[in-house]
Amino acid sequence: MTSPKSTAPSQSRDLAAEDLTCDAITADFRIYQRRRGHRFSLDDLATAWDAVAARPDAQRYVDLGCGIGSVLHMVVWSLRRAGGLAFALGVEAQAASLALCRRSLAHNRIEALVTLWHGDLREVAAAWREERVDLVTGTPPYLPLGTAVVSPDPQRAGARMELLGGVEDYLAAAARLLRPSGRAVICADGRRPERVVEGARAAGLVPLRRRDLWPHAGAQHPLLSVWTLAPLAGAAPPLEHLRTDVRDPAGARTAEALAMRAAFGL
Repeated sequence: MTSPKSTAPSQSRDLAAEDLTCDAITADFRIYQRRRGHRFSLDDLATAWDAVAARPDAQRYVDLGCGIGSVLHMVVWSLRRAGGLAFALGVEAQAASLALCRRSLAHNRIEALVTLWHGDLREVAAAWREERVDLVTGTPPYLPLGTAVVSPDPQRAGARMELLGGVEDYLAAAARLLRPSGRAVICADGRRPERVVEGARAAGLVPLRRRDLWPHAGAQHPLLSVWTLAPLAGAAPPLEHLRTDVRDPAGARTAEALAMRAAFGL
C-alpha cells in the first residue's frame, strides 16, 4: 500500500525534550500527549464509543485527521478484541501530532497493524485507490477561521480551528472511502447540526443517528454531537436522536458517561 506521504514524517520538534505525559486510553493502551498541547477529550471518547457500536465487525478502518491517535487507539483496541480487524489507517496533516501517534503505536506494539499517512485528508480521499473500508471516524475542528482567536501553538490551533477544512470536508472524504455497507462516525459542533445535514447530503451520506452530549441537564446547548452516517441507498430511514448527559445534578458522571469509559476498560 502506498500514499503520497506514506512514510513517517521527520519530527518537527524534539519530542524527547517536550513535556510529555503517557496516559491510559484503554485498559492496556497508553498514548503520548503534550502536557500543554492538544490532548484526549470527551469528543474522542464519544466518537470511538459510537463508532465501535456502529460497526463492531469492521475489518477495514480509517481515522481521518487522527491527530495524536486517541480515537484510532480506542477503536483499534475494541475491533482487535472482536477478532476481525485486518487493516487500520490514520491520516494526519500535522507532523508533530503524527509523530506522537507513531510513538504511541510503538509503545502499544501495534505499529505493524496500523498504517499512518502524513497528508491532508481531502487530498488523500480524492486520490484513494485502495479497497473501500467498513468504518471511518473523524473529529474535525469546530471553529471556522474568523470566529475565534487562532492559538499561537500550531497543534492546538489545528485541533480547534478549521485550517484544513471542517465537518463538510470530513464527510466528503468519508463518502469516498466507505463501501456501501460502511459507516462514518463524525463528531461535530452540537450547536450547528445543519452543517452535518447539508454536508451529508452533498456527500451522498444519510444520517442514521445523532447523539447530543450535554454537560448536564440544565445546560443551554450540547457540548457536541456525534453523528453516525451511511452511504445513501434508497429512502433515508428515520433519524435516531439521542441525548447523553455527562454529569448529573450533583456533578458526578452519569451512568451513560461511565459506560463510555467502561467500554474501553477505563
